[in-house]
Amino acid sequence: MQMYKLFIKRIIDFILALIFLLIFSPIFLFVMIGLWMVNQGSPFFFQKRAGRNDKIFKIIKFKTMNDKKDSHGILLSDTERLTSFGAFVRKTSLDELPQFFNILKGEMSLIGPRPLLPEYLEFYSEYHKRRHLVRPGITGLAQVKGRNQMKFSERFNNDVYYVENLSLILDIKIIFLTVKSILFKSSTIVNGQTVDEVDDLGISRNLSRNHFKK
Repeated sequence: MQMYKLFIKRIIDFILALIFLLIFSPIFLFVMIGLWMVNQGSPFFFQKRAGRNDKIFKIIKFKTMNDKKDSHGILLSDTERLTSFGAFVRKTSLDELPQFFNILKGEMSLIGPRPLLPEYLEFYSEYHKRRHLVRPGITGLAQVKGRNQMKFSERFNNDVYYVENLSLILDIKIIFLTVKSILFKSSTIVNGQTVDEVDDLGISRNLSRNHFKK
C-alpha cells in the first residue's frame, strides 16, 4: 500500500477533484452567487490551517455567515449572522466545495484528517502529531464516525488510526459513509457541540473565539 499512499492517492485526488468541480460547477455558481447576495460581500472564507508535515496553507470554504456588527463595531453572535441560506449550505456540506481547489493545488486530499488551526500544533502529543504525516482531507474517518459529537482526543485517535492504516479500501469505505451521511442526513455530519464542549485536551483554551467563526 506504500505505492498507493505515496503516488496513486495523489493522482486519484487530482482527477476526482477536477471531475467533481466540472460536474458541480452549476451548483458551485448557484451557491457562490446566493451567498454573495445574502452576505452582501465575499462568498468565500479563507483561513490558515496546518497541512502535511505542519506546512501552513489557506483553506477555502463558502462563507455561511455575514459580517454584521453591533453599534460598537463588534461582530454579532453566530446565530444572528447565520442566514437561512447559509444554514442550508452548511447543513448540506456544500460549504466544503471550494476545497476541491485546495486538492488541485496539492494542499489537501479527498480523504484525510481535517486540517486544524496552526495554533493547535504546539499542544499536540507526539502520538497525535502523526495526523500530519498525510495531506488533510475534506472528509475523514473521524467525520464519518462522529464529527462534532466526538471529543478532540477521539478525533485525533481516529486520525492517527487512518494514517497508520491508509489504504484504497479504507478510503472507499470513508467516501461511501460520507455520501450516506449526507444523503440520509445522519447526525454525524451536521454541526453539533461547541469547541469548548469537545476540547477535552485543552488545545483551544488560549485561542480567540474569532478563530472558530466562518
